[in-house]
Amino acid sequence: MSRRCEVTGKKPGKGRSIARRGIAKKKKGIGLNTTGITKRRFQPNLKTKRIWFAEENRFIRLRVATSTLRTLDKLGVSAIVRKMRKEGKKV
Repeated sequence: MSRRCEVTGKKPGKGRSIARRGIAKKKKGIGLNTTGITKRRFQPNLKTKRIWFAEENRFIRLRVATSTLRTLDKLGVSAIVRKMRKEGKKV
């Protein structure tokens, strides 16, 4: 299963991790040297949540980012489920 939020579609981002050595010039050193650059991924903070869906009188299980939980509270579960079904996702 891919690391993707089922509601918002958030997925891992790309970036770099930079290793530096030396003492900064503002600290009276001779400057920082970059000694290594490696690729890295910024993973979304995903959680599997059981959410009560009152219209169908049942729980639904969604794999969502924690930032999406605020969106669920704001818009309501029924609006989110309607949107997901319109996009063709199974809920």
